[in-house]
Amino acid sequence: MAGRAWNALFEVASSQEGLFTTEQAASAGLSRQLLRFHVERGNVRRLRRGVYRIVNYPPGDHEDLVELWLWSKQAGVFSHETALSLHGLSDVLPKRVHLTVPPAFRRRRESIPGALVLHPGEVPDEERAWVGPVPVTEPGRTLLDCAAGHLSPDLLLQAVEQARARGLVAAERLATITTTTTPGGAR
Repeated sequence: MAGRAWNALFEVASSQEGLFTTEQAASAGLSRQLLRFHVERGNVRRLRRGVYRIVNYPPGDHEDLVELWLWSKQAGVFSHETALSLHGLSDVLPKRVHLTVPPAFRRRRESIPGALVLHPGEVPDEERAWVGPVPVTEPGRTLLDCAAGHLSPDLLLQAVEQARARGLVAAERLATITTTTTPGGAR
């Protein structure tokens, strides 16, 4: 694979752990026919409808999340327990991947991937962060989402204490989170 189109696509895929979408390939100048040719030759592997991986790209830590983010057409933001785990807050081990998508998000013809839980909601820019190649809710928003999502009180308290100890959330915001999430608080 040579040429300007491949170089442009490789640059995009490099920021996404070797993954890219059909739309990104087209924007880079790779036609659908050329993309199909590279799939047939084994240079590129189709992961799911519209999402591909450069075969010889080194494996990444968050490939599975990048794939789901690209499936959402980059509309989603990882949230709830998934964000807690990405931020390294608490001992939570999410069984499913949580992704907050805009309320107007429309699923494509294919079904929602089995390990994915979609949460409709807006995530303003100031409540977003990046962990490697994936967007994630910032720690304060993450704690609020987990409290509203009924995370176990022990894990939530552990996450709040770790966020406090690491200085990830302002003290005033932590006080608000603690007040609104404790039993008897103003929920």
